[in-house]
Amino acid sequence: MIKVEKIIPGGQALGTEESGKKIFFWNALPGETVDEFKATKIKANFTEAVALKIINESKSRVNPKDDCFLSTSPWQIVNYDYELELKKSLVVENFREHGIKIEPPEIFTDGRDYFYRNKMEYALYFDNEKNKISLAFHARGSHRKIPIESSSIERPEIFAAAKKIVDDLNDRHEEARKYQSLLLRCNQKGEVSGGLFENRKPHPVFKNLNDTILGQEYSYSPNGFFQINLPVYEMALKEIKKHIKTEKVLDLYSGVGTIGLSVARDKNLTLVECDKTAYNEMVKNCKITNATAILDKSENVTNYIEPDQTVILDPPRAGCDKKLIDKLLEVAPKKIIYLSCNPATQARDVKLLLEKYRIETVKTFNFFPHTPHIENLIVLSL
Repeated sequence: MIKVEKIIPGGQALGTEESGKKIFFWNALPGETVDEFKATKIKANFTEAVALKIINESKSRVNPKDDCFLSTSPWQIVNYDYELELKKSLVVENFREHGIKIEPPEIFTDGRDYFYRNKMEYALYFDNEKNKISLAFHARGSHRKIPIESSSIERPEIFAAAKKIVDDLNDRHEEARKYQSLLLRCNQKGEVSGGLFENRKPHPVFKNLNDTILGQEYSYSPNGFFQINLPVYEMALKEIKKHIKTEKVLDLYSGVGTIGLSVARDKNLTLVECDKTAYNEMVKNCKITNATAILDKSENVTNYIEPDQTVILDPPRAGCDKKLIDKLLEVAPKKIIYLSCNPATQARDVKLLLEKYRIETVKTFNFFPHTPHIENLIVLSL
């Protein structure tokens, strides 16, 4: 039996075997005792596992809504209020590990903890007994497919469209192995676009979707990058907009432009993106503004950084390139607004920036309920 100590950054529950070896559990909560588990990864100094039998269940444990919860949203076992507290504490822990003391941040949610995702990718599973294709997800830590009959984290319009596509495949007696996956996305109006990816064939071009965020209309591809939870994303954008006081704004890692164009389209705005597909979408989205769009890596255009600017950072999980951090410290723009999907790398970068800057505010946003994913906003001032 292994006592669970705490939830660690990354979302797993930490336990220690008698030998001292660490075990990282899914389906376990602090204070619980794991009596049975299934290992999904075994290394010399740690094991990853799924808890199968729990003793002393936590008061914060709830019954998951979906049978497939471990594949899609492993924190369905967590009371939602407790989830919010956990995420606040994990942000504090990430910064503490880099020697930065912050108070538990305010966390924002629209209260909609299910049916929020506007994009979903399904595997296809062939049931030999029924001789039919089913929608499926991959088991956590495995390539094994789990057939599903329901799923509660994506918008209902997406699941309904997916079921219809699978029914059509079955009517035509298609084989699941012909397809890599099924990807669907919907906009706020509930319009769905996307489709099947066939093995060994180029991905098809799907019909673009449109959404309006803070008064700015965006066009985007279903299989491109666009935010998954728009109502909570808008909450983050409203917070970002409060802190823009300069006429010049530089939006780095800008994707299709949703941050800069939503909060600073009336400013002298420059947007930088290295992915060509996202950049092309951004150029279309810039048409009714005076914004300048640049196709390049953010660390390669540091000559655009100026002292009288607000710089917006929204990097991938790996965080900012060191060359970019060094240039920010050298030029010292008035304010840096840093939105991150990975508080660990954000804390690493902020530690370096604190050589010149101070933390003005920290706000956390629950973009992905019932998952351990955290979106964190830091505003830095001179």
